[in-house]
Amino acid sequence: MAVTSPCQSANEKKHWWLSNRKIVDKYIKDARSLIATHEQNDIASALSLLDAALAVSPRLEQALELKAKSLLYLRRFKDVANMLQDYIPSLKMGSDDSGSDISSQQLSRERVKLLSSSDSEDRDPSFKCFSVSDLKKKVMAGLCKNCEKEGQWRYLVLGQACSHLGLMEDALALLQTGKRLATAAFRRESICWSDDSFSFSDFPISGDISTANQPVSPPRSLSESESVTQLLSHIKLLIRRRTAAVAALGAGLYSEAIRHFSKIVDGRRSAPQGFLAECYMHRASAYRSAGRIAESIADCNRTLTLDPTCIQALDTRASLLETIRCLPDCLHDLEHLKLLYNSMLRDRKLPGPAWKRHNVTYREIPGKLCALTAKIQQLKQRVASGETSNVDYYALIGLRRGCSRSELERAHLLLCLRHKPDKATNFLERCELSDDRDLDSIKDRAKMSALLLYRLLQKGYSSVMSTIMDEEAAEKQRKKAAAALQAAQATIQAQQTQEAKFETEANSEVLGCESVNPSETKTTSSSANSNSSSVFQGVFCRDIAAVGNLLSQVGFNRPLPVKYEALSC
Repeated sequence: MAVTSPCQSANEKKHWWLSNRKIVDKYIKDARSLIATHEQNDIASALSLLDAALAVSPRLEQALELKAKSLLYLRRFKDVANMLQDYIPSLKMGSDDSGSDISSQQLSRERVKLLSSSDSEDRDPSFKCFSVSDLKKKVMAGLCKNCEKEGQWRYLVLGQACSHLGLMEDALALLQTGKRLATAAFRRESICWSDDSFSFSDFPISGDISTANQPVSPPRSLSESESVTQLLSHIKLLIRRRTAAVAALGAGLYSEAIRHFSKIVDGRRSAPQGFLAECYMHRASAYRSAGRIAESIADCNRTLTLDPTCIQALDTRASLLETIRCLPDCLHDLEHLKLLYNSMLRDRKLPGPAWKRHNVTYREIPGKLCALTAKIQQLKQRVASGETSNVDYYALIGLRRGCSRSELERAHLLLCLRHKPDKATNFLERCELSDDRDLDSIKDRAKMSALLLYRLLQKGYSSVMSTIMDEEAAEKQRKKAAAALQAAQATIQAQQTQEAKFETEANSEVLGCESVNPSETKTTSSSANSNSSSVFQGVFCRDIAAVGNLLSQVGFNRPLPVKYEALSC
């Protein structure tokens, strides 16, 4: 075993910084060569070398920049945001507003720990906060560099990561700031260049990963600068459309809000996962206000597919299911929400990373949890009383009570075409996932939620169709009974009319027989036949002859006129 001399050990301790610096430089050089290949496996290997370099020198700017750009190239956007979360503008504002009390409390606790020691009165207080290890890290990191160039890469790298995570406002601010700083730096550096150093392909938006932190070299990649410009224009378009949709929703123009949100979620160019989840949640609120419950539930399902810890989506879907009296599914969502609240109280923080946005603050959770517990107990009592089969399928499908069969079939066809389980994952084609490793779990959640909604729609169609068929059968029976009643009334009326006619004729005959006498023979009815008229004519002639005989006997010996003789013959 070799024995080291005291002089040799002293030399090693003297040059520990130089040896570590050489090791770090070697790690960075090897990592750059691996990153230059643009291969996934090589960049993953370069990450391990950069981690080793950062373990020795945690604040080395070159290693941090290469690691961030490598993670961005591997599409590990969450890791980039976690690494550089102190530079996210919204997180800074939130920490300044809501976390000021917490930070002050932590600072006071640290001061108490620093000042509270058994021999604090005996020792010099100037040495209490001095840390040799921290000074060693600062020396190894080389913090005495030019501060003007330090940290400019963070804006572009973190801005691209935020854009892929759905933090559009943060991405817009970071990318614009990075673009402005890079342009200013390019102007300062271009003063010392000759005319031959400029070319049309030079623009300092974002340097190439393989040539980062090299000596002064003006040529930059135009394609990368164009990608940043296109990304900025796309972010502005999405923010403008979302602003218009939210304004329409706030003004009560629900169809207009639905149209604007549909432009975002159904656009040709893909949108980030977090941004799409937010847009689906807003469109679900618009559908709910417009009375389209099935569409609202479907958008809540898509939101929970992209973000399983979205409190607003769980609450909205539970209230929608309670509206249509689907109490078991409503209880399932409320129990899930209760577990989420309990986990927040246990962990003493909101779910997800610190940069993730939520529509609830931590201080509101205890009150919401108490109200949620009371509501769950109330719904359980309703379920125990047997109020589980009284589902309002008319409201689910979006139909009025008493609708026709054609209206039901049309509404059911449209809902089936939109919410068929085979098409449950089609919306993921226009979604830019923040982590491709979650694709299988996302697809499973989408298929499961779409299948539950589809089964509920089919059950609603069967229930409403049976109700319509019963109503049609009852209506047909009513029409048949009404027709039979009308026919019976017509028959009775005809019989009554015939009987009245017979009675009138009989009464006229009786009245005619009673009114006839010998002095009214000349005024007999014109309805008598020819035989009766001849009989009456003979009787009249006989009476005339008798009168003539009586006149001759009295002394009036005058002959009768010719016409009377003819009548007597």
